[in-house]
Amino acid sequence: MEYTNKNEYLEKMIAKYSNMIYRLALIRTKTIENSEDVYQEVFLRLAKKMPDFKNEEHEKAWLIRVTINCSKNLVNSKFLKNTTELTEEIPFETKERHEIYYSVQKLPLKYKTIIHLYYYENYKISEISKILKMKESTVKSYLFRAREKLKLEGE
Repeated sequence: MEYTNKNEYLEKMIAKYSNMIYRLALIRTKTIENSEDVYQEVFLRLAKKMPDFKNEEHEKAWLIRVTINCSKNLVNSKFLKNTTELTEEIPFETKERHEIYYSVQKLPLKYKTIIHLYYYENYKISEISKILKMKESTVKSYLFRAREKLKLEGE
């Protein structure tokens, strides 16, 4: 993709991927503030590196990978380990969306990420496997277990 300047490039990338990055960061970090920090860090890294992507899928996969890494770094930071999580309610359009979000939040991180990529970002199992650098069988297994946990939660 050709852009006339760096600002135009970043504006288009933010417009295109901001929701995806924010949602993925939120599902992984559990708080609005932390997801906003990850969101900013991802776009800061994009601005610094200005990678030359092969195609749109490569672009999206790179941003997902950076979001996952930034989320992991934040969650594992010493600062966060020594703080208490605030309990906050996130407003949703419907009661069902509210219940689904909080049910997914109760899942272990490895399941949450796969559920998010599969259902919210519409990635195939083979694509999730490449992004997360896991075997396809592991992705299938995690997806199956996550669904089972969500079914038990809903009963």
